[in-house]
Amino acid sequence: MTDPISDFFIRIKNAQKAGHETVQIPYSRFKHEIARALERSGFVGKAEKKGRRVRVLELTLLYHNRVPLLRDVKLFSTPSRRLYTSYRTIPSASRGGAILLTTPKGVLNNKEARKEKVGGQLLVEIW
Repeated sequence: MTDPISDFFIRIKNAQKAGHETVQIPYSRFKHEIARALERSGFVGKAEKKGRRVRVLELTLLYHNRVPLLRDVKLFSTPSRRLYTSYRTIPSASRGGAILLTTPKGVLNNKEARKEKVGGQLLVEIW
């Protein structure tokens, strides 16, 4: 697997298309930070680390009238191309969504990053 972040979002989208209530994703601290940012933004429910030997991240998926709240994702940074921005030039999220960034203060959405006045690497746009 060359891009664990795209795999993370693909697993979520596939689980939502199948109508699952939860999805299990191989655990990493970075994925857990992304899941917490999604939780704060209201796109997923609870994000928990489970297991001792084989650790997985279990996300509770949220729906509104059987329509998933996380409808689609656009990746900004890929393993071959990283995009960085200052807090002054953070793009606004279109379609009523959010943009996730990695910053020195952790993974934040665009509103939190502007409020904290930190820039960083653009990860994804979610709507």
